[in-house]
Amino acid sequence: MSQDSRAPFVVAHRGASAARPEHTLAAYELALQEGADGVECDVRLTRDGHLVCVHDRTVDRTSSGTGLVSEMTLDELKELDFGVDGAPAEVLTLAELISLVLDWRSRPTKLFIETKHPVRYGALVENKLLAELQRFGIATPASADHSRAVVMSFAATAVWRIRRAAPLLPTVLLGESSRYLGGSAATTVGATAVGPSVKTLRDHPELVDKAAAAGRATYCWTVDEPDDVRLCADLGVSWVATNHPGRTKAVLDAA
Repeated sequence: MSQDSRAPFVVAHRGASAARPEHTLAAYELALQEGADGVECDVRLTRDGHLVCVHDRTVDRTSSGTGLVSEMTLDELKELDFGVDGAPAEVLTLAELISLVLDWRSRPTKLFIETKHPVRYGALVENKLLAELQRFGIATPASADHSRAVVMSFAATAVWRIRRAAPLLPTVLLGESSRYLGGSAATTVGATAVGPSVKTLRDHPELVDKAAAAGRATYCWTVDEPDDVRLCADLGVSWVATNHPGRTKAVLDAA
């Protein structure tokens, strides 16, 4: 996760989710059209072992159905409408999202994948994720800078599993505590970046310099307000996750 004079780079949080239903193909297609440098997704395992892009433990908030993702098969999830209040949309699998990103020819785009914990399947989530990245040929990049995928989690154990199994994959240890991110946790698990919320960053702007001094990048979420976008740019944040990728890029271009 390198950065240059164009930093911070813009990551579409669950796609262009302010304009399209989150985690849908339409949201990610719009994000790519708006020039996002990266796209972010959350992944969960279905009962039959498929990784799907869903943030919550249940589908209640984001679909026409109810129930736990982990207790439903992919076919059952595909029967639900995830384009609530918009055009109908099926649940998006991680494989479908990877294909979209890798096939996007306008510019290379990074895929930021967050594994959710605690979950009933535990370490199987990371194992399945690595297998999927391997299937697409992006699990073992030549270097972290050239990686097309970044794996993130609030669970330090999840980050450690990825670092141990795929040491060249960039990783982000997410958190809302400056003590957690600025202390030994990131060092212990070998995270290549720390991921504070924008609120944490406002309260503790020194986190960026501390991370840089330790050789780590900073990924800040969820940065929607123009003043916060400019703050991240001023502090030297590497990546900003936002629900408004097009607008956020415009703010940075005007700075």
